[in-house]
Amino acid sequence: MGHVVETFETFKDRADFLTIYIKEAHPEDEWQMESNVDQGVCYMQPNTDEDRQAIVTDFKKRFDYPMPLGIDGMDNAAMLTYSAWPERLYIVEGGKIAYKGGVGPYEYYPHEVRDWLEKRFEG
Repeated sequence: MGHVVETFETFKDRADFLTIYIKEAHPEDEWQMESNVDQGVCYMQPNTDEDRQAIVTDFKKRFDYPMPLGIDGMDNAAMLTYSAWPERLYIVEGGKIAYKGGVGPYEYYPHEVRDWLEKRFEG
């Protein structure tokens, strides 16, 4: 999360950012990971839009998350459209995908987004 937030802080005056909360990758009631426990990000898999809203509200408050955060509907339309599970980064410019990152966690490289933005806004 740190690299993405740093990139947001650097470029927020030149680019729009949006994080979309999708279904939980490692919910407590399915497949919890030790790292989630260590970081204190343990949530049940949400079953309603209200559940997702509650998780987003808690997350933003507890971690002082500065970026705009949208919420995917229970139909998971954003997650499915962007093949975003469990995490993925995109840059959209002029209504077209200009950068499509790999699927996380193994191909999730926030520095590529920063590099792209630095090239786009250099000078």
